[in-house]
Amino acid sequence: MSGNPEEETLLPNSFQEEEEQQETAYESSEKIVVVGIDESDNEDNWGRVPPFSWKKLWLFTGPGFLMSIAFLDPGNLEGDLQAGAIAGYSLLWLLMWATAMGLLIQLLSARLGVATGKHLAELCREEYPAWARIVLWIMAELALIGSDIQEVIGSAIAIRILSRGVVPLWAGVVITALDCFIFLFLENYGVRTLEAFFAVLIGVMAISFAWMFGEAKPSGKELLLGVLIPKLSSRTIQQAVGVVGCLIMPHNVFLHSALVQSRQVDRSKKGRVQEALNYYSIESTLALVVSFIINIFVTAVFAKGFYGSELANSIGLVNAGQYLEETYGGGLFPILYIWGIGLLAAGQSSTITGTYAGQFIMGGFLNLRLKKWMRALITRSCAIIPTMIVALLFDTSEGSLDILNEWLNVLQSVQIPFALIPLLYLVSKEQIMGTFRIGSVLKITSWLVAALVIVINGYLLTEFFSSEVNGPLFGAVVGAITAAYVAFLLYLIWRAVAFYLGKA
Repeated sequence: MSGNPEEETLLPNSFQEEEEQQETAYESSEKIVVVGIDESDNEDNWGRVPPFSWKKLWLFTGPGFLMSIAFLDPGNLEGDLQAGAIAGYSLLWLLMWATAMGLLIQLLSARLGVATGKHLAELCREEYPAWARIVLWIMAELALIGSDIQEVIGSAIAIRILSRGVVPLWAGVVITALDCFIFLFLENYGVRTLEAFFAVLIGVMAISFAWMFGEAKPSGKELLLGVLIPKLSSRTIQQAVGVVGCLIMPHNVFLHSALVQSRQVDRSKKGRVQEALNYYSIESTLALVVSFIINIFVTAVFAKGFYGSELANSIGLVNAGQYLEETYGGGLFPILYIWGIGLLAAGQSSTITGTYAGQFIMGGFLNLRLKKWMRALITRSCAIIPTMIVALLFDTSEGSLDILNEWLNVLQSVQIPFALIPLLYLVSKEQIMGTFRIGSVLKITSWLVAALVIVINGYLLTEFFSSEVNGPLFGAVVGAITAAYVAFLLYLIWRAVAFYLGKA
C-alpha cells in the first residue's frame, strides 16, 4: 500500500486479511501477469489509468469469450431455431436487445470480481446469513444442473446426427461426460491454453453456422428490418419470452465474476483496477457481438426454410437436422453434418464451462479448498447422473425430449432472480466495492433490466404452469413451492431495499 488514504476505500482491509485463508478462484501462480507499456509503479500515479495498449487488450482477452459460450449453448440454439421457424425474422430486434441486457449484467459481474478480488459465490457466503446462503447455493446448483442436462443432451444429439443414428443418446452422454477429463488436462497447461481451446470451439460454431447461412441464402433486407424494427404479436409472444429467457443464465453470472480473476491486477492502485475493467468491457462486448452474429445465422436459416410452413410448430433440437436436410438438400457438404458439427461444438464448449462454473459455485458457497480435479469430478457427477437417467428414459421419444427441455427452461428461469438480485445488491455496496460501486444512473438502469427479465420469466412460468399443472394434489404442491419461492425472493429484495434506505 502506498499510504494514500483513498486506497482504503478501494479495497477493504478485511478482504486483504482473509484472501490467503479462504478458497480463491485462482491461485497466485495460475494468474496471468499483464505486462504492457508504461508499467511505472510511481505511487503518485496510483489513480491514473495507463494508456490503451493492444498488447494488454490481447492479454486480457479470454474471460469474456468463455462467458459468451452460455449465449451459444444448445438451449439458446433451440430458442433461435424455434423463433426463426415460428416468428421468421421479426424477433431479431429482441435478440439484439436481450444480448445487450445480458452484456450489462455480465459487465456488472466482471466489475464485482475485479474490484473485490472475490467472485459472486464467495461474496454471497460472506454477506448473507447461513440459511440464506445455503438456499442460494442450492438454487445455483439446480440452475447449473438444469443447464448442464440441456448441454449434454445437445452434444449427445449432435453425436447421434454425425453418426447417422448409430450412436444412441445414452452413449452420446457417456462420450460427452469425458469432456471433464479434457478440461482437467487442458487446465494443467494454464489459463491461456484453456481459453485457446474455447476460442477454437467458438470458431467452429461461427464457421458452421455461417456456412449454413450461406447455403440457405436468407433475405438480407428482411434480416435487416427484423433487427432494426421492433415487431411483436400475440402469436409470437411465447418465442419472444424464450429468446430473452435463454440468454440470461444464472450460472454465467457467477462464472464471469470468477473468470476475470485469472489476470493479476494490483487492486491497491485505482488506475490498475479501472484499466482492467476497461479492457474486460471491450473484450466482453466483442465476445457478445460474435455470439449475437452466430445466433442471427441460426435464426435466419430456420426463418428462411420453415417460417410459414406446416413444420414450423413441430421443429426442435432433435429433428432440426433432419428437416434441414429435407429442405436444403445435400450440397458439397450436407447441411445435416454442418448443423451437427456446430451443435457438437456448442454442446461441448458449454458443458466444459458448466464444469468450470460448478467449481466456483461449490467452492465459493461452501469455502471448499479441495483440489480442482476433485471439485470438477463432483460437479460433473451431479450433472451426468441425472442426464444419463434422462437419456435412457427419453432416447426414442422426440416429443418427450421437447417437454423435458421446457421443464428445464422453467427450472433455470426460476433461478435467475437468485443471481441477479445479490449481484445488484453487492455492486452497490461501498463496503464491498469501494470507489467502484455503481452510480445512481447505472443502478437504476440495472434494476430496471433485472425487473424486466424477472417479469418476462414470471410470465413464462405462469403460462407454463397454467397449462401443465393438473389435479388438486399437484396444484397444492406447486402452490406451496411457489409460496416459499416468493417469500425468499421478497427477503432478497427487502434486504437490498433496506440497504438503499440506509437501514442495513
